[in-house]
Amino acid sequence: MTGFDVTGTTAPWVVFVPRRAPEVQRQLSTLEAKGGRVHRFAASDLMTEEGIHRAFARTLRFPGYYGRNWDALVDCLDDLCGAVTGGVGMAGVVHEADLLLTAEHFPLFVSVLCQGADRTNSAVDLDGFPMDRPAVAEHFIFEFDAFDQEAIAQKVRQPDLIITAGDGFVAAELDPDEWH
Repeated sequence: MTGFDVTGTTAPWVVFVPRRAPEVQRQLSTLEAKGGRVHRFAASDLMTEEGIHRAFARTLRFPGYYGRNWDALVDCLDDLCGAVTGGVGMAGVVHEADLLLTAEHFPLFVSVLCQGADRTNSAVDLDGFPMDRPAVAEHFIFEFDAFDQEAIAQKVRQPDLIITAGDGFVAAELDPDEWH
C-alpha cells in the first residue's frame, strides 16, 4: 500500500482503506510522533448533515459562530487551531465507514473534506498569495470493515474530484482543472 502520505502536505486529501490497515497505522503513529494529532469519528455520528456538523464542531473545536453548513465546514477546516493540529497537522479517521456508503450526502461530504484539506495543505491563499501561516498537513481516512475498492470509487466519483485506486486503498483529491 503506497501512494499517499498523511504526515505531509501533498494530495490525496481523503483516503479509503480497510480497517486497521498497517500502513495507515504506521503513518498515523508517525504523524503523532512529529507532534500532529489524530481525531476519530464514528460513522454513525456522520449519517446526516446535521450529525457531521455537530461531530466536526465538537471534535475539531470549531468556534461558536460556526455556521453549520458545507461552506462553513470548508472554512473551519482551513483554520484549525494549534491545539487541534499540534501546529504540525491532523488526520481525521472515520471508523466503520461502510455505513456512509448509503448516505446520500457522502460524495458531497468527501468533496467538502477535499476542499478544506486542499486549502490547509497549501501555504498560499486562493489567489496564490503567501499565507501568514505555513502549510499544515490535513488528511481524512475512512476505514471500512468490508473494503470494496470499486464500490467505494464508484460512490465518491464526481466531476470535481480525481479518484485513484492503489494496492489496498482508494484516494480522493480536488481536480485542479475544476478548482485551481
